[in-house]
Amino acid sequence: MPIATTNPATGQLLKSYDAMSDEQVDAAIERADLAFHQLRRTTIAQRGRWLVAAADLLEAERDETARLMTTEMGKTYAAAKAEVTKCATACRFYVAHAPEMLADEPADAGAVSAKRAFVRYQPIGPVLAVMPWNFPLWQVLRFAAPALMAGNTGLLKHASNVPQTALYLEDLFRRAGFPEGAFSTLLVGSDAVEKILGDPRVRAATLTGSEGAGRSIARIAGRELKKTVLELGGSDPFVVMPSADVDRAAEVATTARCQNNGQSCIAAKRFIVHTDVFDAFAERFAANMAALRVGDPMDEGTDVGPLASSGGRDEIHAQVRDAVEHGATVLCGGELPAGEGWFYPPTVVTDLTPRMRMWAEEVFGPVAGLYRASSYDEAIEVANGTSFGLGANAWTTDPAEQERFATDLDAGNVFINGMTTSYPELPFGGVKNSGYGRELSAIGMREFCNTKTVWVGEGAASAGAGAHAE
Repeated sequence: MPIATTNPATGQLLKSYDAMSDEQVDAAIERADLAFHQLRRTTIAQRGRWLVAAADLLEAERDETARLMTTEMGKTYAAAKAEVTKCATACRFYVAHAPEMLADEPADAGAVSAKRAFVRYQPIGPVLAVMPWNFPLWQVLRFAAPALMAGNTGLLKHASNVPQTALYLEDLFRRAGFPEGAFSTLLVGSDAVEKILGDPRVRAATLTGSEGAGRSIARIAGRELKKTVLELGGSDPFVVMPSADVDRAAEVATTARCQNNGQSCIAAKRFIVHTDVFDAFAERFAANMAALRVGDPMDEGTDVGPLASSGGRDEIHAQVRDAVEHGATVLCGGELPAGEGWFYPPTVVTDLTPRMRMWAEEVFGPVAGLYRASSYDEAIEVANGTSFGLGANAWTTDPAEQERFATDLDAGNVFINGMTTSYPELPFGGVKNSGYGRELSAIGMREFCNTKTVWVGEGAASAGAGAHAE
């Protein structure tokens, strides 16, 4: 895939880049390694000042940066601006909370026959981040902010269709004051990843992407004995029970399916509705989806912009046509629009069966599958009946049902009476083929730390464990 910006609203190639040479990549890894040895010796307070400067730059440059993201991958301008703001907020969150997240944790010294015993969290070195195009700033920032605050350095291999956003991120952290090489963008294809991850100076990897890409990274990292965090695909269920506020559920369902033009791993994709409220929900949901405005993503009145690539649009249309050919019913949408750009209408498909691709596959666009369930148990069976387990939604006002959904939904994130999203305060990640490990919160920060046990016997100095330079 060429490393290039192609405007998905027009199909026009705007800018292309040559891939970096092996020598250039090696030099970037060396800078990251040298920067790590410098960064790990700085204080948390100093790293925090640099990360605050990055947040300030993000806020000052919000509109320009949002325009760049919209041009590269087609998200609406309003959504792009919100993404920039979210990134700045996450930076400030980690500045505020890193001291407590990274502080030494005292243990029961008496239980282990020690004078002192504690756990210390220390950075491990350069981390390779292989990131997708759908949230080109946020996906990177939610790794970079905690990793840099912990004292690690980052090497970014971004998706090939968002090179300008990738270069902006490197420049952002440089201008914020981080040491040269603390965060570097590698303009390379996916074929370069194995050699980069095999370099002994690179200590770990994080990937957000497809199941296939995750398997590839895990295979390489397993051979090299390196830590990985993988956030892969999702086919998130959205379950609506009889006690739910159907109007509100249908309203949120529309946003949950079409956020980011339907191109989100945690977008709700399979809408599993109890038969008692199925007809009412289906009518409202299809009407809401059909009313969304599809068009120029720079227009503030647009709800859904283009898909990021022509191949992506072809794929979801093929999934819809497969469903129809096997007996599914299209309640709205489902037809390729005429004209330039890679647009696809918000679509609702029902009467789905296991013979159809949509039953088991992730649909990465504004297409919703609607399923009827006769009971709670059937709803859970359908919800958990895929190889994915990233996010899940349930709508019920019954406290007992809420407790059951929290336990029974097989996912890394369960949201009840609300839309699945990510917060710096909460860990984020999946189970089953949606990956492993967690991003965000203290748990995410510590994924790329050495959790070091320290045991001190009698005769040592009496200073207690506490906050430290790293």
